[in-house]
Amino acid sequence: MILTSTKRVICAGWVNFWRQGGLSAATCFVLVMAISLIASLFLLKDLNNYAILSLQEKVDISVYFKKDSSEEDILKIKDQISQISEVKSVDYVSREVALQNFTEKHQNDLVLIESIEEIGDNPLLASLNIKAKQLDQYAQISDFVAGLGKENIIEKVDYFQREPIIERVSSLTSAMRTAGIAIGIIFSLVAILITFNTIRLAILNQKEEVGIQRLVGASDWFIRGPFLVQGTMAGIFSALASLLLFFVFCWILAPKIEFLFSDLNLFEVFLSSFWTLFLLQLVVGIILGTVSSLIAIRKYLRV
Repeated sequence: MILTSTKRVICAGWVNFWRQGGLSAATCFVLVMAISLIASLFLLKDLNNYAILSLQEKVDISVYFKKDSSEEDILKIKDQISQISEVKSVDYVSREVALQNFTEKHQNDLVLIESIEEIGDNPLLASLNIKAKQLDQYAQISDFVAGLGKENIIEKVDYFQREPIIERVSSLTSAMRTAGIAIGIIFSLVAILITFNTIRLAILNQKEEVGIQRLVGASDWFIRGPFLVQGTMAGIFSALASLLLFFVFCWILAPKIEFLFSDLNLFEVFLSSFWTLFLLQLVVGIILGTVSSLIAIRKYLRV
């Protein structure tokens, strides 16, 4: 008996979905937009994280050593700094490499290059370029390095010169994270409200049919069931359409984004997260479709 009733409910939902082609298409369209809004947060998260990491990678501090410092002593300090848990990486730049990098960077500035050549000696200092795991850890690293001053080979640490830049980058990344969360909440609320109201209009179109079913004694489950089936079907079709939309979107925009950010390929991000994104869209579509139907039909089930 239960099995037969369930089959009838599913069949009724299936027939109503295709019979109301216009309303079903409108519902699916809205669901596609809603699902895409929510699912886009998944890709925006990756883009936001990439932008934050790119900013953080541009930040470091340098420890400069006196001219007469031996490479052996510098490498010993490098090993000590590397052991700090807050340190992500430490790169040694010798005086020769520093001069080479400086010359390549300013190769078009002939006056500056000639001035270096006239000195007759390498005026640049060997250094250690230090990157922290988190932006707020540079102060701790600087304090640790300052404690190594007893070695008498450290010329200076440029943390205080770079502190304003570090603070600005830290504020910017924090604002980007906050903005990402705020956009996610807004997108989700908009998606839920739009979907609910669209499905409510679709159910309103069948108000008389629901009233007749109530008069003949149909159970709440028998009345509600077809609408849940319709909502589920709309969610599934919309998830598939949204996935196709994302595929085309990422495929078209990938070259343009990669031109701006050489290390970021949006299409590869999409492919690597394909099943996660598909399941996310499918679950969101079914939840939006069924829950909205469930809430919207409640008004017509009240005695």
